[in-house]
Formats: sequence, C-alpha cells, structure tokens
Amino acid sequence: MHEYEPVKLEDIINDKAMDSLMIIDSFTKAQSIYSKPYENILVGVSGGSDSDLVIDICKKLDPYSIKTKYVWVNPGLEYKATMRHLDYLEERYGIKIERIRPKMPIPLVVRKYGQPFLSKTVSEFMYRLQAHDFKWEDEPYEVLIKRYPRCHSALEWWCDKKGEGSKFSVRWNKYLKEFIIANPPTFKIANKCCQKSKKDALHKAMDEYGADLDILGIRKAEGGARSGLSGCFVSDDEKYDVYRPIFWYQKEDKKIYEEAFDIKHSDCYGCEGYGLNRTGCACCPFGLSFEEELSACDKFEPQLSKAARNIFKDSYEYTRRYKEFVKMMDSKKNKKIAFPEFIIEKNGQLRMAV
Repeated sequence: MHEYEPVKLEDIINDKAMDSLMIIDSFTKAQSIYSKPYENILVGVSGGSDSDLVIDICKKLDPYSIKTKYVWVNPGLEYKATMRHLDYLEERYGIKIERIRPKMPIPLVVRKYGQPFLSKTVSEFMYRLQAHDFKWEDEPYEVLIKRYPRCHSALEWWCDKKGEGSKFSVRWNKYLKEFIIANPPTFKIANKCCQKSKKDALHKAMDEYGADLDILGIRKAEGGARSGLSGCFVSDDEKYDVYRPIFWYQKEDKKIYEEAFDIKHSDCYGCEGYGLNRTGCACCPFGLSFEEELSACDKFEPQLSKAARNIFKDSYEYTRRYKEFVKMMDSKKNKKIAFPEFIIEKNGQLRMAV
C-alpha cells in the first residue's frame, strides 16, 4: 500500500507544456491543493474534453490514486461513445471510474417536472410561472403581482424589472416575451434535469465517500452559468471544498496541453468522430447546437436519437418556432429602417417611391 507523496513539478511538466504559463500555473496550484491534508478527493468525470485534462492532471499529481476517486454519473441519456471513452481512460491511466446512476434519470425528471427550454434561467422562471397557472399576460408588474401574489421573482423576470441588460430579464433573449405571448407553451417547462439527474447523484456520492474535496472540469471561458463563478477554489468548512484545476484555461491553453501530453478525446469530438464541439447530456435542448447533435446521433447512434426526440419533442419544436419568430421579427424591423427609394421628377424635385 502506497502512501501519498507530493510529486515534483519538474518530473511531470514537459518542454511543450512550458509554452503556456497558464498550464504551469495550474499545475503549481494543483500541487498546492494536493499537498493539503485532504484525504478523500472525488473527481467528477464527464467524458468531455475538459474532464480529460482534469483526469490527466490528477493522475500526474496522485499517480497511485491514494487520495483520488473518480466518479461518472449516467444521467439516463448518454452517448455510447462516452461510455467507450470511460473504458479507454481507465485503461490508459490505470484508474477505476465508478459508474453511478441517479435516483431520477432524465426521462423521469422530464415526465415529472417538464422539458428544458432555451436556457436554465428561462426554464426556471417559466416553470415557476406555470406552477401559478400564469396566463402569459402582457400587463405591468403592479397589476400581475396582485393576480399572482406568490410569484415575485418570476414576475420580475417576465416584466423586465431588472432591465434589458440583466440575464434575469425576459428581454435577455430577443423577442422571447413577444413569442411566448403569441405562442403560449402547451407543455411543462423546467430546468430540473441537471440537478435531479446529475448533481444530486454526485452530491450523494460525495457524502457516501466522505469526500473533503470535489474536483471538477469547469472553465470560465465556456460561458453560461460558469462565467458567473468567482474562481477556481471554493472553501466550505461545513461540507467539502471545491477545486477547478483548469478554470482559467482558454482554448489556446487546452490545445497546448492536449499536444504536450497526447490527450485523446471521446469519439464525439472532431471530424474523425461525430463532429461535435462539446458534449453534455446527449442532445440537450439547452445546447445551441442540438440540431447538429441530433444529426450526428441519427448517423452514429440512432437509438439515442430516437430517445432524445421522444423525450424532448415539444421543446425541440418550440425552440424551432422561437428561432423562426426571431427571424421574422428581425425581417420586419429591417424593412422598417431600410432607406426609402426616391424618384427625380422632371422639375428636379424628389419624390419617394411607393
């Protein structure tokens, strides 16, 4: 049985990796984290490209997995390519990635709570409004709060109380309010998939393992909710600390790391695989490129495509209608501001063409 001993950075960082100060800095911080008296470190594996880098870092710093345990949550709608990649990672690094299943996989979550639409923020507020039997009315906040007195925050979102520049305003998404008023949803909307099918299962694993540190492959540059995170390390005296080793990595840093340490990603990525730029829950409606994911699944994993189209059917169609609505509204707006054509009369006067 090995005891954990700190690894020297000069023994694990090669010359190619030295081209990125970010990589050097991340290893320095990670080494500092591993040198602390953490005993049960849990690494949440996703099978995605960022997760691949994190596994590589953790394995280099804890080569015998003395402190580190690797866990993957199967949300119930996952690529076979991801599962094959987990097998590859286990073989390459000589680690065991524990596969765990959530109490409520995605199909059950969607059936109980509703389908994800557009974004987590939009889905959350629409979920709250639907819970109060909201009629998607175009009225001032002062009027609506009297009709729905227990729905403050969602009504603030709907009535743009925080201003158009806020992510917590319906105006954050172009013409969304106009679209919903013209096309009220006929299906339940919710953002519960991530929490119920992934996070809850991971938190349970943390508790059962007695983890004191949670390591995640999250980068701020990915945008979305991640852009609002404050840093790579969060300390919590009551539960466990959270560490994000590649939180500050840009695309250039990832590329250098991949070349320096010969990182191979899942078949989901690249022109030699499915052609996807990123992975998450398969064909999630939150993804900006869910249409491309569906097309890839049609070709490589038709059963998965069939399942996703069945589970998220209403959301896919609603999103397509919304995108067409935006195009229509933009077209009308552009026609209104187009410069008019003029005709020169014989007397030299200008007349607007009809």
